[in-house]
Formats: sequence, C-alpha cells, structure tokens
Amino acid sequence: MIYRKALIALMIAALAGCSSAEKEQASSPDERGVFERRNTAPDPADNSLTPRSAEQAYARTALNCINQQYPNKISHVLNSAADVAEPAKLTPVFYGCFDWHSAVHGHWLLARLWGQDLVPDMDDEIAAALAANFTAEKIAGELAYFQGADRTAFERPYGIAWFLQLTAELREIADGEGDKAAQAKTWLARLQPLEALIVGNIKDWLPKLAYPIRLGTHNQSAFAFGLFLDWAARSGDAEMANLVRNKALSFHRKDRNCPMAYEPSGEDFLSSCLMVADLMRRVMDGGEYANWLSAFLPDIPEDGSDDWLAVGIVNDPTDGKLVHLDGLNLSRAWALEGMASALPVNDRRRGSLLASANLHGNSGELSVRTPHYSGSHWLASFATYWRTARGIEKNSSNPDS
Repeated sequence: MIYRKALIALMIAALAGCSSAEKEQASSPDERGVFERRNTAPDPADNSLTPRSAEQAYARTALNCINQQYPNKISHVLNSAADVAEPAKLTPVFYGCFDWHSAVHGHWLLARLWGQDLVPDMDDEIAAALAANFTAEKIAGELAYFQGADRTAFERPYGIAWFLQLTAELREIADGEGDKAAQAKTWLARLQPLEALIVGNIKDWLPKLAYPIRLGTHNQSAFAFGLFLDWAARSGDAEMANLVRNKALSFHRKDRNCPMAYEPSGEDFLSSCLMVADLMRRVMDGGEYANWLSAFLPDIPEDGSDDWLAVGIVNDPTDGKLVHLDGLNLSRAWALEGMASALPVNDRRRGSLLASANLHGNSGELSVRTPHYSGSHWLASFATYWRTARGIEKNSSNPDS
C-alpha cells in the first residue's frame, strides 16, 4: 500500500510538470504556495500541430517558464540566515524562467502578445497566468525584497530596465478600451509601488554613474538607457527622460569609430556599438543623428548588402553563456532596424541596415525554439521584441519605421 501511494504521488507530480528538485522539496504545489500553471490549450510548439504561428510558440515558451522555479540562478545578498529561501519565497512574482530578469521579460512577452491581440486563441490562458502572478500579495513580496538591505543595485540595470518595459506595456494597454484595458489598469495599479521604488533607485544612481558601461551583457548601460527612455515617454516622466538623455549625450555624443571588428565577444547578447547607436537615435533629431552615425560607424555600406556584419555563431546551444550569441543576433536585428528608422528615407545606408537586420533576425529566430532551457527560457522575449518592433515609433515620414 505504501508503495502504491508513493507511485501515485510521483505520477501526480509528473502530470503537474514539477521539476525533480521541486518534487524533493514539496509534496504538492499548494503546500509551497506557488502557482503552477497547467496547460489549458494545445501546445503550439508541438510539431504535430499545424499550422502554428511564431507568436503562439513564443507565448507557450513563456507560459511554460514563468512559474518554473527550477533550475534557477539567483543573484541574492544574504544578510542573515532568514534570507535563505527558495526563489518563489524571495521574489514571489518573478521567480521562474531561470532568473529574475528572464521572468520579468517573460511576463512582458505575454503582456505584449496579449495586448497586441497576436494570440487570440491563447488570450484566456495568458490573462489567467498574469492574473495569478500580479496579485497584491505577491507584488508586496517583490517590494519587500527590493527594500532589503544592500539591494538598491539588484538587477541594475538590465532587469529593472525590463521591468519598466513591462509596466510601459501595461500602461499602453491600459490606455485603450475594453476588458483588456481594464485588466491592465488593475495590474498596473498593483505594480506601481514597485515601479516607483525602482524609478527612484534609477534616479538616484544615474547622477553617480561616471562612465558608460560598454559590456555586451547584462550590465551594459546603453540598452538599459533605451528602455528607460521608452518608459519615460510612455509614463510622462520628464525628470527621468532628461536624466537619461543628458547622461546618454555626455557619454556618447563624441564617440567615434566604434570598433565593430572587435565584436562579438564570445558571450555577448548585446552589441556594444549597435546598442549605443540605437540609444542615440532616441536623443538626437534626424539630421544630427545621421551625421553622428557617420562618425560613429563610418563603414556602413550604401549598396544594400546584408553580409557586411557576420551573424554570431553558437557551437553549443546547451551552454548558457555561449548561447548568448543567439540573442545577440536578435538584439542586433532590432538595433539595426531602430537605426534605420531614424535616418532620412533617402539615406543610402538604410538598405544595408535593414538587410542586415533581416539576416540577423531570421538567424536568431531559428534558435528560439531550442529544446535547451539554457536558451529557451529567454530567447523568445528577444524574438518578440524584434518581431513586434518594440521601441520603434511609427514615423509617417519614414514608411519602413
């Protein structure tokens, strides 16, 4: 009888989709107080289901990971033994998808596709998953974590930039009409105390930052600055916009001859050069930007070629650091399109920028549906950012923007 009960318990755990580590730590999801999503719609990533859209596959990827607690890599300051806890207890909303920042942009991905009506057959499932995580109690837990000692730099700048992208997305949805707008307003109101704390931390940090951070990974300042500016524009925070704009200009206005030949480094997922160029289009007008770009990247072709910038190569997609280069291809794609969107329509560089963006984006998308969690837990967000042209304002004078 004991053997039979143990066997039934194992079968239930398997059906619930718990990881082996979770099975060892708790006999049921309810005892852990963690929401475990159940598949309620056919899995569009199943190759036997045709046709399926990329958006459906990306939504499924995010749904599968935002509440998957293990494996997990946390960046966590321990102030005492009381700070030893499983990720879902430390950060009750954003504990899935391997790490905090990936959980954040996994939620953003779902909000983006849901708000843009790109996966209508999955709307109810996405709304249920977001509603289960965006509760007042869980968000209070996130806020308490950020208020802990020595955590003002937690996930700065990459993770908090994605958090502002999430609230900017919800704010955009909330500005609309209908049931989705009403639901987004509710979620946004609950997230605003955490948003206010994060924004305050950023405003305190920016004046102290003496130099740009030119890495190709999480600490890079240019990528984060771009998302900060997009949030400021959506939220109407002029103070934030001015702080970031002035800092971007002081850091990069005099930059010249960015060494693209040195890119990429072996673990990059952001281009040190192209992300600066994508940032500066946000703080300069068209003519000034075109001239600045000529000095910053003087070798952009004018013949419409797509092979002037080689795509990043991943030799082992199971390696969590090497797989960064799949993300590099996608982030390069959106940066190149952003750069083109800010140039005059008759600028002869636009053809090569857009051609290379297409080459990099298509290459990056081929990697998104990898079965390896080291890449799949985050690449769908990058693909969605590129595919939906997030961060690029439509410009009536530029039909391709």
